[in-house]
Amino acid sequence: MRKLLARAGIVLALLASPAWVSSPASAGSILDDPPADHIVIDLVAMAGSGCKPGTADVAVSPDNTAFTAIYSEYLAQVGPGISSTEGRKNCQLNVLVHVPQGFTFAIAKVDYRGYGLLKTGASATQRANYYFQGMSQGTYTSHPIASPLDDNWMVSDDVPVAAMVWHPCGEMRNLNINTELRVSKGTSTDTSFVTMDSTDGSISTTYHFAWRECH
Repeated sequence: MRKLLARAGIVLALLASPAWVSSPASAGSILDDPPADHIVIDLVAMAGSGCKPGTADVAVSPDNTAFTAIYSEYLAQVGPGISSTEGRKNCQLNVLVHVPQGFTFAIAKVDYRGYGLLKTGASATQRANYYFQGMSQGTYTSHPIASPLDDNWMVSDDVPVAAMVWHPCGEMRNLNINTELRVSKGTSTDTSFVTMDSTDGSISTTYHFAWRECH
């Protein structure tokens, strides 16, 4: 995998608004196999309380079927002595996908992973959306994370073909990715937290590509 360098501040991820669900102009049907040319992704900017500069990165899978966003300090927490602002963390990434000539892509599925310690009575929520620069921001997806929990968590968003947001053929538009973690103490009096990171880099958010040829 080729790791990519951050340059400075913004995004994350899912479903399109009706104004942008149509296919890109002059694009063919969805391909069974991705383009053979190696895909390069630049992490142009990052910002947010969950991804301070230098604490996030992106990398492309060797087979061009997906890319991952990896975080090292993405944690929301509540409990005694913890500031209320720590209960909500967000991250905005702005990435530029260098698409091989003659192809376009959409995000077909997103897998979100992390670790959670939620005491009985507490709860958490993971939210996300994505959009291409200059397009509608679409609709946020929201996933509850129930307590009690002391383990890894994972949720997935599968995007129907009719709702996929396609990168416009022949244009240079960055992909904005927005994510958020929230924790509520509820009736619990103990410390609870959720993360979207891992100390060994094994936990990440994975964005699965769908590919089409441009004509």
